[in-house]
Amino acid sequence: MPVPTGGTMPSSPDRRAGSAAGRARPPDRGGRYGLLLLVLVSTYLLSSFSLQVAADFQIVLFLAVLLLALRTSPLPRRWALLTGGAALAGSAAALGAALTGTQVGRGVSDLWKGLILLVTAVLIVRRVLARPTVTIQSIYGALSAYIIVGLMFAAFYAAIQHLGGGHFFANGQPASTQTFQYFSFTTLTTLGYGDFTAAGNGGRAIAVMEALTGQVFLATLVARLVATFRMPAAPSPPAGSRRWPPRTARRGAGRPDRGKPAVSRSRSRPTSYSPRGR
Repeated sequence: MPVPTGGTMPSSPDRRAGSAAGRARPPDRGGRYGLLLLVLVSTYLLSSFSLQVAADFQIVLFLAVLLLALRTSPLPRRWALLTGGAALAGSAAALGAALTGTQVGRGVSDLWKGLILLVTAVLIVRRVLARPTVTIQSIYGALSAYIIVGLMFAAFYAAIQHLGGGHFFANGQPASTQTFQYFSFTTLTTLGYGDFTAAGNGGRAIAVMEALTGQVFLATLVARLVATFRMPAAPSPPAGSRRWPPRTARRGAGRPDRGKPAVSRSRSRPTSYSPRGR
C-alpha cells in the first residue's frame, strides 16, 4: 500500500484506542473522607479537655466538618453555596449566643451544633449510598457519620440541660461537655456502664433513640459496606502497549522444530538386496 508523503501517517483505530486508554483519568474528587475522619477524631480529643474554650470552639470545628461534607456531597453548586452560607451565618450567631454565658445562650448554641451535625450526617450517608462501588473511602465516610451521630446526640443532651432548667443526669451528677459525650457514645454503642443515667423522660427517650440508631447503623450500613468491600483491581495495560511478538511466539522462538511433523525415532530395518544372477 502506498504511503502518503508530505504529511503524517493516519493513525489506526487500535492506536487511537490505545492512546485514549493510556491517558490518566482525572481522580474522583467526591467522597474523600479521610480528612473528615481525622478532623472528627481531633474534635473529640480536643473537647475531652476540661476547658470551656474548647466547648465554644466546637462550633467552628463542626462548621468545618459541614463544609468538608458539602465539598464531597453530590448537591448542585448553587445549593451547596446556599447551605454553606446559611451554616456560616448561623454558626456566627450561635457563637455569639454562647459567649453571652447565659443558660439560654448556651442552650441555643448546643441546639445549633446538633442541627449542623444532623445535616452533615445526612449528607455523608447519602453520598456513601450513592457510590456505585464500595471503596475504602466509603468505609471512612460511614465511620465519620457514626462519630458525627454520637457528637450530635451529645449536643442535644447539652441543649436539654441548658434549656430545661434542671439536672439532666440522675442524682444531681455534674454535667459538662465531656460527660455528655461520654454518655452519648456509651449509649450509641449500647455499653450501658450505668454511671450516668438520664433523669427526665425527655432525656431517656432521646437516649433510647440513640441506642436504636447505633444498632441499626452498625447492623445495616457499616456491615453492608464491609461485606461488599473489594480491593481495587489492577488496571489492565492499554491496547497500544501490547508486547510484540506475542508470548506464545516468544516461547517457541528458541525451538525451531516446533510446528514440524514429528519424525519417528524407531530405526528401520535395512532390506537385504541380492542382485540377480548371483
